[in-house]
Amino acid sequence: QVQLVESGGGLVQPGGSLRLSCAVSGSLFSRVTMGWYRSAPAKQRELVATNTRGHSTIYADSVKGRFTISRDDAKNMVYLEMNSLKPEDTAVYYCKADGVFWGQGTRVTVSS
Repeated sequence: QVQLVESGGGLVQPGGSLRLSCAVSGSLFSRVTMGWYRSAPAKQRELVATNTRGHSTIYADSVKGRFTISRDDAKNMVYLEMNSLKPEDTAVYYCKADGVFWGQGTRVTVSS
């Protein structure tokens, strides 16, 4: 029903930055809670960041201070700004809407 398309992934050196984007079908205004999750090799999928309209954002301890989630309802876009990237940030990053809808993911590889 709800379609999410991530983009912006790629190869980056440690300490570098990337900006991930999530395009949401329909109206982002109707999607109250948006989030980013990631799946790293040999690890369980984990929360990266979530935002609920009218509430404070939540970040995983591992990314707090380095990553920032934001949304532009007028453009139906959600973003994840990633700074000071580390090799352990290597993963496929997924956009999630309202706790039940997922995108196909975009791969981020942090390596020198």
